[in-house]
Amino acid sequence: MKVGVARETAAGERRVALVPEALAKLTQAGYEVLVESGAGAGALIPDSAFAEAGARVVSTKDLYDQADVVLRVQKPSKDEVKKLRTGQAVIGLLQPLIDPQTAHAIAERGATAISLDAIPRTLSRAQTMDALSSQANVGGYKAVLLAANAFGRYYPLLTTAAGTAKPANVLILGIGVAGLQAIGTARRLGAVVKAYDVRPETREQAESLGATFVKLSTQIDATGAGGYARELTAEERAAQQAELNEVIGGMDVVITTAQVPGRKPPVLVTADAVNRMKPGSVIVDMAASALGGNCELSKAGETVVTDNLVTIIAPDNLPATMPVGASQFYARNISALLLHMTKDGALVVDLEDEIGGPVTVAHGGKVVSEAVNRLLNPGGAS
Repeated sequence: MKVGVARETAAGERRVALVPEALAKLTQAGYEVLVESGAGAGALIPDSAFAEAGARVVSTKDLYDQADVVLRVQKPSKDEVKKLRTGQAVIGLLQPLIDPQTAHAIAERGATAISLDAIPRTLSRAQTMDALSSQANVGGYKAVLLAANAFGRYYPLLTTAAGTAKPANVLILGIGVAGLQAIGTARRLGAVVKAYDVRPETREQAESLGATFVKLSTQIDATGAGGYARELTAEERAAQQAELNEVIGGMDVVITTAQVPGRKPPVLVTADAVNRMKPGSVIVDMAASALGGNCELSKAGETVVTDNLVTIIAPDNLPATMPVGASQFYARNISALLLHMTKDGALVVDLEDEIGGPVTVAHGGKVVSEAVNRLLNPGGAS
């Protein structure tokens, strides 16, 4: 069986699905690894490094003609979907709940679509495959550095001959993987850190890293399924927001990380909250995307400065800005999933498997994910 590593073509994407260090386990499992020429360039990995590790560097045409399984980071473009053939499999962060049409197009090609977005995050044996967590970890770290770079003052308390610099007040909204990494990074840089989440059980995690958990008198338990927060009702949002605006207004830096899979991110930083912030304050909206963001004034992929001189940074792919580290983590995730689904040196799709079932979006010429089918056929039969 042959595994192909595709070169990413999405704008700004610098990660690669596999790194040379990850090749050994796949070859030991019976796979021959093909790498599309230039696949690792964005992550500073030359073709020669893959070749030295035992892979065969091939052209784009040879990759899709020969590979039985195509590994990638982002979903394939329309042109790349057309290169897939019947019986071939593609594994990556395919975002089927955001773009179900790509999953449908892969199914029409007779190929199998396997998405790391759907890894059961609460299943302990799937933790090594959890690419969303590994990439969120990278994003949380980089978000703090972005904010520090844009902030016109020091993060830590500094006493010098020229005077004393007060520490920055940093607020982290959302205490998941990204939020915890952001807390730890901001604390290491010397900031005074506060954190808030609608899931009360995250308080202990935030405090263990040195943050002060923000207590609202309108505190709502919004614990949802799968380790995520559930979406708040309109009444709950209004009650929470009025009090949260007061907290945000006193912060120097706000980093937001709250997302709901396949849905528009909740607005946590309203225009009113931004207007309350001091000139020179910084917001980094990690949830910014085509669906929206946690900050009402965010523009995905852009940095804007408001009339009251608050800088709002809305990066749409933070992990890609740290391609070396992000690719190393991702390679371990995708390798672990592939090896889990490997039997006797071949990929085996078992829809009854507790991991293989949820991650398989399309197989046998049809979309097999119920959630994706509901998006493709709202109100109709799947």
